[in-house]
Amino acid sequence: MHTKLPVGRSLESAGDGRELSRTDVFEILSNDRRRCIVHYLKQHDGRRVDLRELVDYVAAWETDTPIEKLDGDKRKSVYAAIRQTHLPKMEEAGIVEYESVRGEVQLTDCAREVELYLEYVPGNAIPWSELYLGQSTVAVALVAVAWTGIYPFAWLSPWWLALGVAVVFTVTAAVHTYQSTQRRLGTNEYDLEA
Repeated sequence: MHTKLPVGRSLESAGDGRELSRTDVFEILSNDRRRCIVHYLKQHDGRRVDLRELVDYVAAWETDTPIEKLDGDKRKSVYAAIRQTHLPKMEEAGIVEYESVRGEVQLTDCAREVELYLEYVPGNAIPWSELYLGQSTVAVALVAVAWTGIYPFAWLSPWWLALGVAVVFTVTAAVHTYQSTQRRLGTNEYDLEA
């Protein structure tokens, strides 16, 4: 049994009207090439992209080679995989519109909703959920110590304590929001290798 995405409007795949499940989203985005495709298409702000341009980008990314230095064999293998496997799967899920006759690809509105399931955590960083949990634990401990009157917290006014906790959470949330927008698929800060 699949859990449906908890978003304001349902995510429907192209054509058949079925809702995209959480499992489907994770399966689609678990593949490096498909994430790379979404990343590249997001950089083009919803405009249609030529399939060959997309293939060149993915092949260059995979080989860590400038596009102008790619060899034909690599282009052909990436082209075949993207055209025959990845784009049809992404189109069926409703993440992209793929016009095979014209060789053009475009993200759908569904792709924006799918991205909500990606949390990019750099290798040496802690997840934001753990940071917030730690902050909450410290805040509760501080309130308990101040409430019991233990020195030096006895002199701390409840208002100053509340203000301090609110400021710490506000600053953390602001940094979290900024970093999340910088590390989304389609931004230059997103590292596909992570």
